[in-house]
Amino acid sequence: ASAAPLTQLVKNAGGSAEVVVSRVLAEAKTNQGYNVATGEYVDMIESGVLDPTKVTRSALQNASSISGLLLTTECLITNIKSDVHDHGGIPTMM
Repeated sequence: ASAAPLTQLVKNAGGSAEVVVSRVLAEAKTNQGYNVATGEYVDMIESGVLDPTKVTRSALQNASSISGLLLTTECLITNIKSDVHDHGGIPTMM
């Protein structure tokens, strides 16, 4: 799950996500990462590329909260969009 954001960024930039993610995860230095803008492996802190921890933590907390809610609920109601368009009883021209 922690590799998913990097995977998506590399795919969006047109790179090989598997190669980049495996190299970043294999790196012994914890600050080592891949700068998608330059295409280089760099020390992220020295390069000024930072991921705010609060954003990542909040996203994970919100996702787990909703997942827990869905697992404990007895009924879930959704609106299903219909392919048929209601024109108020007026026949269409086509």
